[in-house]
Formats: sequence, C-alpha cells, structure tokens
Amino acid sequence: MSARRRDTSARRRREASSVPRRVAGALFTAACIVLAAVAAWPIYASASFLVLVVGASIVAAAVVALVAWRRGGGWALAGGLAGAFVLLAVPLAVPSRLTSPLDVLRGLGEALAGLVVAWKDLVTVDLPVGSYRNLLVPALVVFLVGTGATLALAWRGDRRATGAVVSGLAMVGFGLFFGRTATSAPLVVGPLTLASPVETAVGLCALLVAVLWLAWRAHDERLRALQRASDVSAAPVARGRSATDRRRAALGVAMLGVAVVATTAVVPWVARDADRQVLRSAAGPDAQIAEAVSPLAQYRAMFADARADDVLFRVSGEGSLPERIRVATLDTYDGEIFRASGDTGGGFLRLPSVRDAGEGRPVDADVEIVDGDGIWMPTAGSLASVTFEGDRRTLLADRFYYSAAAEAGVQTADGGLIQGDRYRLSAVEPEAVDLASLTPPGVADGVSGGDNLRRWVQEHAAGSDGAALQSLVQMLRARGYLSHSLAPQGSATPAWAAELPGYQVQPSASGHSLARIDAMFERLLEREEDPRAETSGNFVAAVGDDEQFAVATALIAHELGFPARVVVGTRLVSADAELSTCAAGECRARDLSAWTEVQGVDGRWAAIDVTPQWKQSPSLEVTQQQDPENVTEVRPDTVEEVVPPAPVQEDNALDDDVPTDDGLDLAWLWPVLRVAGITALALLVLFGPFLAVVIAKVLRRRGRRRDPDPRAAIAGGWDEYVDAGIDAGRIVPLAPTRSELARAFATPSATRLAEDADRAVFAPTAVSADEVAAFWRIVDADRRVLLRQRGFWRRVRAAVSLRSFLRFLAPRRPRRGSPHRDERGKRPTAPAGRDTT
Repeated sequence: MSARRRDTSARRRREASSVPRRVAGALFTAACIVLAAVAAWPIYASASFLVLVVGASIVAAAVVALVAWRRGGGWALAGGLAGAFVLLAVPLAVPSRLTSPLDVLRGLGEALAGLVVAWKDLVTVDLPVGSYRNLLVPALVVFLVGTGATLALAWRGDRRATGAVVSGLAMVGFGLFFGRTATSAPLVVGPLTLASPVETAVGLCALLVAVLWLAWRAHDERLRALQRASDVSAAPVARGRSATDRRRAALGVAMLGVAVVATTAVVPWVARDADRQVLRSAAGPDAQIAEAVSPLAQYRAMFADARADDVLFRVSGEGSLPERIRVATLDTYDGEIFRASGDTGGGFLRLPSVRDAGEGRPVDADVEIVDGDGIWMPTAGSLASVTFEGDRRTLLADRFYYSAAAEAGVQTADGGLIQGDRYRLSAVEPEAVDLASLTPPGVADGVSGGDNLRRWVQEHAAGSDGAALQSLVQMLRARGYLSHSLAPQGSATPAWAAELPGYQVQPSASGHSLARIDAMFERLLEREEDPRAETSGNFVAAVGDDEQFAVATALIAHELGFPARVVVGTRLVSADAELSTCAAGECRARDLSAWTEVQGVDGRWAAIDVTPQWKQSPSLEVTQQQDPENVTEVRPDTVEEVVPPAPVQEDNALDDDVPTDDGLDLAWLWPVLRVAGITALALLVLFGPFLAVVIAKVLRRRGRRRDPDPRAAIAGGWDEYVDAGIDAGRIVPLAPTRSELARAFATPSATRLAEDADRAVFAPTAVSADEVAAFWRIVDADRRVLLRQRGFWRRVRAAVSLRSFLRFLAPRRPRRGSPHRDERGKRPTAPAGRDTT
C-alpha cells in the first residue's frame, strides 16, 4: 500500500472515529441548554424567552458547524458569534422595537448597551422581567455564546475539550445566580420533604451530565490511543471491558451515589432555614435604607408650627383615587426605633414595565412632590406600574425600587425626591380586611412590650384573636389623648389643632422606645386603679400621638401572636371624621398619620387606625405627679435616717447611660456556627473524595516506610517509587524488571534504586536500618522529580490519582512461552505500552 493510500485511510479512520465524539458533544451541549433554560425560567417566565433559547441555540450550533467544516479557528468562531448576535439582538432580545426601521436601529443600540448594563439591571428588577426593555440581552449572550463555546470545546479531540464542562455549567449557573432569592416550594413525597426541589434537581442533573460526559470522553480517548498503538505495532488490541474497568466504573458510581445522597438529603436539611444568597441579594437600595432616618422618628417634627401647613405632595386624578397614600412601611423594631428593613419578602427591587398587582379595586393617581425630600416615595395600594414625568424621568425610573411585600417604594436618585418631581401610579387597592376575622399565626421572635404593657393586655384581653385585638385598640384610643408637643398646659393652641374646637393642650414627649411606651401603660394602670377614675368615668391617662400609639398597638399585637408593622402615610378619605385627611388631595405636614398593620394566619394584612381621641382631657388630679416624700420615724432613743425613694421617672428623662451587665451575649454564635457548618459540609462533599485519596496515600507510604522487616521496607520503597511514576503518568512496560522500569522513568537515581532493591530482595546478606533510611531518602528525592516535571496542575492531578491503587486490582496476564519469574517480592504493573496519562 502506498503512503498516499495509508494517509487517506488513516484520515478516514480519524473522521469516522470523530463522529461519536461529535454526537456525544452535541448531546452534552443540548442537556446543558435544557438545564440552563429551566434554571433561568423564573427570571423571564415568558414566551419570548423560550423563542430566544431555541433560536440562539440553533444559530450557535450552525455557526460552530460551519467553522468546523471550514476548519476555522477560535477567531473565526468569535467573529461568527458576534455577527449572529447583531442579527438576532433586536428580534430575540429587544422584540418591542420591531415596529419600524428607526426603532430597529434604536433597539440595536439598546442591545449593544445591554452587553454592559443589562446584567446590573437584571438583578435590580422585580421578577419575572419578561421582555422588559433590554433585559433579554444577558440571556441571548448566555445561550448564544455559551452554546457556541460548549459545543466547539466538546467537539475538540485534545485535552482542551474538558473546558466544555466549565462553559456548560456556567450556562446553568446563570439562572441560579441571577434568579430569585426564594427557592421553589418543598416537594412532599409521603413522609419525606425535599427542600428546594427545582434548584436541587438542576444542580444534580448538571453535575451528573458533566461527570458522565467526562467519563465517556476518557473512555473514548483510551480506545483511540489503543487504536493508534495497534496501527503502529500491528498488534491486536482487546476492546472489551476488563475487570479493572468494571471496578473503576463501580467505584465512580458509588462516589456519585454518595454525592447525590449528600446533596439531596444533607445539604437542604442543614440549609433549610438559611437565606438563599444570589446576586440580587446584594443589589438594591439596602445601604440607602439603612442610612436613612426613620419617618416615624421624624413624625413629631412635622407638627411644629413652622412646618404644619407646608404642602408635602399633591395627589390628583380623573379616575378612582386610593383611600390611603403610603409613604413608608416600617417592619423592624429594635426597642428604640421602628425602621424599614429592606429585606422583607425579597426586598426592594426595580419594577418591570408592568407587574401583576393582584385582585382589588383599580386606582390611578398623579403625584406631584412639592416639599418632600428623602428616599421615601408616596405610593398607593399594590403597585402595578409607575410612569415618571419631567426632566428627571429617566433617572427616577432607573432609581425607583419597590417592595411588593411591604407595598412601599423608595427613590434613590441623587438622594431622593425633590420639588417638581411628578409620576403617575397605577395600582390595585385590596379589599379592606376585617380585623375581627383574623386568626393570629403566632410570633416566634421580635421585641416584646414591657411589663406594664403585658400586664395591661392580660387584664383587658378577652382572648387572642382579631376581635380581642380590636377591642384592646379601641380601649387604648379611648383612654389616650392626642398631643404632638411638649408645650405646657395652657399654652396657645398649636397650628395643627386649629381645626379642633375645644382642644386643651397637654404636653407629651416624643420617641417610641420601649421605655416611652411602658411609661404610657404605667400611667394607664395607675389611673385604672384610682377609685376617682371609676367615679368620674375618666380613664384617660396616656398622652401622645400616632407615633407612640402605632408602636403600642404593634406591641399589643405581638403579645397576641400577630406579626405587625407600622405605616407612615396620609389619608385621602376616611369614614372616621376624627381622623385627618388631605383636603382636595393636598397633603400637608399636619395631615401625616401613622397606623398599624397586622397579619393573620391566611397572610392578609389588616390596617388599624390608632390616633387617640382629643375631646376628653386627662384628669389633672390623677396624672399630676407629686414630689417624693422622705419618710422618717422618730423613736425615743435613736433617730434613724431613711433613704428617700428614687424620684418618679419622666418620659423625657430616661437614663440610658446606666451600664447593665446582661452577661455574655452569644446570640451571634449559632449563625456563625451554622454558616461554618454549611460551608464545611459543602467543601467536604466537593473535596472529600480527593482528600481521602491523599490521606490513603500518606498512610500507605508510612506503612511501607515503617515495615519492621528491612527487606520489605526497601521493597515497599521501590513500590512507592513505581506508584509515584504511575500517578505521574509515566508509561510502564509489560511485566518489567526493576532495571527496565528505571530506564523508563529515567530519574537521576533510578538505576541505583533498582540495583539496591534487587540486592535487598535477592542477596543473602542482611539489610541494616541505615540502608533502609538511605534508600527511602533517594525514593523521596526521585518522587519529587517525577511529580515536578509536568507542572503544577499535573502534580495536583497525580496527588489525587487512583492509578497506583487500581494497578494492584488488575488481573495478571499470563505470559505464554516465557520463563518462570525468579524475582521475588515484585508485583505486576500496568499493561504494556498503555499511556497512563
């Protein structure tokens, strides 16, 4: 056969052998695409996304096939994918621009800009985003470039093909990392409950697909290497699976089984109460919310004479207007201040163009900011959409964040809203919830009220349901008195009370700390115990305003088992004539109010108006505090001085500087231990098998070195040298002698090691401990040479390789016509000519 025919025949064989590799690579890439689409579905949840996945994947595969057919390189592939992106950007990623040629050009510009900015926008917009603006651009990049890179790498015939696993898993990771902060609902199968079933299934399937494809690639490479050796040597090569191959496969399946069990059972159970951390967890206005002053802490300042008549914002509209305007929802109380946490129900996120606001009465409102500032943005109901107007409309739209759980919005554009900002709200106002119909779900944590509040609740509560809470709130409002300042009794009527005929000024301190609220209930209890209160019918004793009464109501609800939050806002209309409303939609500072919302077991929130009455003034003869009296007792012989009692504490004279020793606070310890445990478990699942191999090799080497028989110790040193060569990928001849192995490994002291090992095994002379120590020193030096000759990653691979363990499991191949082996103490090595790399 001529050389030309041999080359043609060899090329045909190579092309035929590449067909299975291309089929396997295509199947692996298709599996990665499907898993990536499932993982990313919660982000988009629209038909546009499915069209993008199918179209981008088909085009990417066509580009890869064309480049492979034309035998192009990486630059040709990159150019083809870039051209495909330009062609597909508008129809797949910005479909809303397919209206006119000019809009198509604008859409192309948005798509190109989305290559940089859409990734950030994607983690700040509420899910699902659908086809909002250019947020499909990241998905187009993932499924176009990811598919092209994965398929091109999977079709390679060299070791770079393993890079397909990286790009394939990166495609799957897009949906997991950019997805929602909440996991999928638990899957209940009989007595078993599997947490996060969708995320767990996607992760496990991605791992199994990658491992199976890598295993098939390794097997295919081994067969092709044997075929090349057969072509060169003209010796037949057995293609069946050996016992060693079967044992290796069984070991791999067992390791995968352990990983699957640990992933599906142990990890979700340990992390069942932990928050899911994704990229959007670190996005949003959390820093601005944490730095902003709580609106409830500024509430009292709005009623000063210089501020009360200032217009904050105007609300107008031609259609149905909302009943309440919500400025801020405060859901976290630390015993001092009620704040907005920013992380309730997924936190504050940017809105897509339109969101599903749920069921209720549709409302529309045009809001104009007049004298407002800060990040707290007036909204109404459950927001469906918001449209900004004016010169700052683009900036305001980009910096608006909304929390669906809190039904509140914040604006972080250049510090917040300023005079002249305008926007239109489209929302749904849910049907009002009857407080008496709610059942408490129970509250496991949170700040509880003081002893006086708890005692007052216990004395007056007629149960623990919504009806009992409603009765307590009505009693509290009736026995409270509205006051917005510390102005002394008899002062001129303040501006905010100008429309309250007959109002009598009563001083009250600001603040809503636990001490302030507890002192208010202490006065209520004192008044109730005074017999003159029953006679006069005047039980009014708690003086304050919505700031204190909203917090007090929230603490009472907590005592009864209701989750509660405080809302600062205004009312446009109200069935209660005693409550303030915005006249003609013009909301002034004195129109601000605060109310409490409590949640029932069914998840519904009920609003509770808490403003105290102002028509019946507190009884001065009861609420007036007497000077402390120093009581002394005179005896005939001696006079003993009695230490006077501590003065009665005023609301605004709380001593917060007294140091208290509450013991060592270990509340932080459990979260730290749990995070550390989850991290350690994850590392153990990922790297535990490799660590076990390294430990096994260390123990094996230690046992060989410390063998009490000097001859066995030297034979073990030679075995350690051979194992290091096999793990490092050296080619081992068939049934070699020690001299043949020494020439094959070609380390500096290989020949000396072979001679010393033969002498120790076969010579009749005794072997001393010094000779054993010297032999092992040479073994250690040559082992380092074997491991350092092929780079850092090859050393790591050799450290965790199982080849040196599996070679002892291989069956001995009979040597026909060969003389009997005389060398004692030798073990069979790897088959002839097999490259262990």
